[in-house]
Amino acid sequence: MRRRSVQLIREGDFTAEVEVELIEDEVNWSPVIGLEDIRKIDRVRSALRAGDIGKASAEAKIFKLIAANSPTVKPAEHAGFGEPKQEEFKGMTKSGTIRCGIGGWTFDPWEGTFYPETLSKKRQLEYASQQLKAIEVNGTYYGSQKPETFAKWASEVPDDFIFSLKASRFATNKKVLAEAGESIGKFLGQGLTELGPHLGPILWQFMPTKKFDADDFGAFLALLPEKQDGLTLRHVVEVRHDSFRTPEFTTLLAKHKVAVVCADHFDYPMIADVTGDFVYARLQTGSDDVETCYDEKRLDLWAERVKIWAAGGDIGDLAHADPGHKPEKKPRDVFAFFITEGKVNAPNGARALQKRVD
Repeated sequence: MRRRSVQLIREGDFTAEVEVELIEDEVNWSPVIGLEDIRKIDRVRSALRAGDIGKASAEAKIFKLIAANSPTVKPAEHAGFGEPKQEEFKGMTKSGTIRCGIGGWTFDPWEGTFYPETLSKKRQLEYASQQLKAIEVNGTYYGSQKPETFAKWASEVPDDFIFSLKASRFATNKKVLAEAGESIGKFLGQGLTELGPHLGPILWQFMPTKKFDADDFGAFLALLPEKQDGLTLRHVVEVRHDSFRTPEFTTLLAKHKVAVVCADHFDYPMIADVTGDFVYARLQTGSDDVETCYDEKRLDLWAERVKIWAAGGDIGDLAHADPGHKPEKKPRDVFAFFITEGKVNAPNGARALQKRVD
């Protein structure tokens, strides 16, 4: 299926609306931009970077931000640029922080490829945290850690580095989620707040067989606390059953200010609704045969998506549980992790995507 859409490009003080044709992938719910439109986007971006607004306007509508503290934008001072869509650009005068990362830091194939051959295992976290801005920790899903372990992790990373922790399976694998309170308490009370400012989103991942039950899932969300030991918590859920593709699910998440994983996966549904104060993407369709995990075109596409999210926008061309949901337009932090498929080259993918958005 093919349909027209608009891609947003931001360069400096300018935002460009580029009309493109999307080729829908009905299996992965991930639309692909045609080659000619990819080239058009590149031409517009190059023109904006060079300051040639006239050239850029030949293929796109260009808007200029009024001021850093203004909630509106105005058309650039050139003929033919069209009128700005105030509702789409309101609040997009600054962006949240974009952090690209990987799952874990211990993986034998990374030794001698991502990690220098002479680097000892005990220094791998230190090295990874200097190359990336975030890591999703999977080990916390299977078992608890000691407070001293979290403190040690925090001591080995730069000031702005973030750990995302996958929550305990004992909380999310319950038949009745409303009964997960004790398991949630044990997970949050194990000492993870020793991470301090390095503590990022907590990922609550559910089994692919778990179906949506509004009352039970709502009861689970109500159990997630806003703070632990005085530290503000950020929660995100990953659901992997098609029954969650319903507006009622989006409404519940927005009510509790909980984000949902935008999963780029071969089998699981994509749900790109923005329901929290941050956005969390898990990019899981990479390849060990591609040096950067995702190829250049897909990296460019995801770079544009995460920049739109960070600026406060929504990606209407991605699959939503509730296409009618309109999130508040405000800057949001974005986390994008290269996970699962293509793991050998996941660090390269994370660095390549980070370079595109910095």
